[in-house]
Amino acid sequence: MLFAVTRRALIASAFLALPAHAQQADKVSFGTNWVAEAEHGGFYQAVVDGTYAKYGLDVTIVPGGPQVNNRMLLLASKIDFFMSANSLQGFDAVAQNIPTLAVAAMFQKDPQVLLAHPGEADKFTDLKDLTLLVSSEGQQTYFKWMQAEFGFSPSKMKPYTFNPQPFLVDKKTAMQGYVTSEPFAVEKTGKFKPRIFLLADNGFNTYSTLIEARRETVEKRPDLVQRFVDASAIGWYHYLYGDNKAANALIKKHNPEMTDELLNYSVAAMKEYGIVDSGDTLKGGIGAMTDARMASFFDKMVRAGVVKAGTDYRKSYTLQFVNKGVGVDLRK
Repeated sequence: MLFAVTRRALIASAFLALPAHAQQADKVSFGTNWVAEAEHGGFYQAVVDGTYAKYGLDVTIVPGGPQVNNRMLLLASKIDFFMSANSLQGFDAVAQNIPTLAVAAMFQKDPQVLLAHPGEADKFTDLKDLTLLVSSEGQQTYFKWMQAEFGFSPSKMKPYTFNPQPFLVDKKTAMQGYVTSEPFAVEKTGKFKPRIFLLADNGFNTYSTLIEARRETVEKRPDLVQRFVDASAIGWYHYLYGDNKAANALIKKHNPEMTDELLNYSVAAMKEYGIVDSGDTLKGGIGAMTDARMASFFDKMVRAGVVKAGTDYRKSYTLQFVNKGVGVDLRK
């Protein structure tokens, strides 16, 4: 009888010693802003390698796409977190009094690039001499910055329809793209390596791939937000520097058109250009943000006429959950 009582006591004490969230994981839904790809790899990694589970989270990734608006699902409380494209979405949320804010920036650099033919542009300002193929969204954002900062002319710009053919056949054009994908497509189709100009390395210093949450979630469930941010950062370290095969397999399951060749290219590009892990992340950890960086980008967007000067951009983000060095020991 004494043995039975002691055994029950030991079992009870063992359960008490476990973290509270380890007994029942919190269900969390995270919506991306596009179909599954390597640019989402750290989140997928944290799902498949058990990092989210270790942090007491049962995470479901909800892929975005051309017919999916996951940001609206966030506002409608249908998902818990959303992957926003860049800091401009946060500024716009403040301007429209939308109750969301960024809690981490998983990309230190926006992957946006302009591609030129070899020999046609040696430096960024050389692109002024070329016809630039720019999407309607790009015309309203980064191209306005290019006009204000470098004097690019709208007369040298044509609409980009996400078809690379006009660029491939005309050496006097430059085409927008992402450093993780369009250069790969050009190499495969055009059989040449394009000249790559990363906007981030020329002063367009927005954060990208930010984790957004509703203000209500941040205020009422800060522990949940912290665990999701920390686990996502660790997922990104594992994806970039560890074994990412299982994560890539899940990405391909969510997006059957994805290939191993493109996934490998994208990961290599993210590492080469410091898209995820560079600058402030070297000490603060992946997801890092700073007030100075936000202020700098906001001022540039005001000068370019992209956002209004009176916008209280500081309400678009919080540093509460980042800059804590989470995962930096995992960097190889």
